[in-house]
Amino acid sequence: MDKRNLPITFFDSGVGGISVLREAVALMPRENFSYFGDSANAPYGTKSVDEIRSLTLSHAERFRRQGTKALVIACNTATSAAISSLREIHTDIPVIGIEPALKPAALMSEHPTVIVMATPLTVSAAKFNDLLGHYSDKADVIPLGCPGLMEFVEDGSLDTPRLRNYLQELLRPYLDKCSPDAIVLGCTHYPFVKPLIRQIAGENVRIFDGGPGTARELQRRLTQEGLLTDRTSKGSITFDESLPEKIDLCKKLLNARI
Repeated sequence: MDKRNLPITFFDSGVGGISVLREAVALMPRENFSYFGDSANAPYGTKSVDEIRSLTLSHAERFRRQGTKALVIACNTATSAAISSLREIHTDIPVIGIEPALKPAALMSEHPTVIVMATPLTVSAAKFNDLLGHYSDKADVIPLGCPGLMEFVEDGSLDTPRLRNYLQELLRPYLDKCSPDAIVLGCTHYPFVKPLIRQIAGENVRIFDGGPGTARELQRRLTQEGLLTDRTSKGSITFDESLPEKIDLCKKLLNARI
């Protein structure tokens, strides 16, 4: 088979990476995409780095055996834990990771105040703290660990009183104290609760996520390496889940309004 017509594989610890997949499908509609969510082992954000790396490398090896022309780690936590190892092992295909969209938030104005919402593991990871350090002279950056938030999305609870209360209790102290200019969504699950975050934070607070930038980087790498499909018809999207009952939720999220 022509390598250009192999699928692009997206991987996440659960259903959150669909927020990134959506961006890639919109940008490259003729490509075939395969999505795998490891919901059986979610959440990754509370596991050790070694355990996350082991899970991610194991799944990536299976994707290669099945056939793929590019691998997108659509999970901030897995990217932090395993992206370097993945790139050392899979040198013959593009391996794209994701990181919080701190750059556009930090450069949006003169020294803005930026809250970065992320999983506890992402907030404590060296890669994340290196990123924060890079922009510390350009913005006041406030990391905010959000234990339990991704589980709302994994349950399909995108707009419930319980989620609204959770976000109010999480964000209100920071909104009142810091008056942030921006919020960065540092987990791929979080864009699915963006409407509620926007309601709580107010229209004057800009919200950023890394999905669009990751999709553009994927397109750039595929173009650079001559791997864009030569099909003229619309591509396909297939879902694979470690919990098969989550596949209907995956399809719902692909078309959700965020």
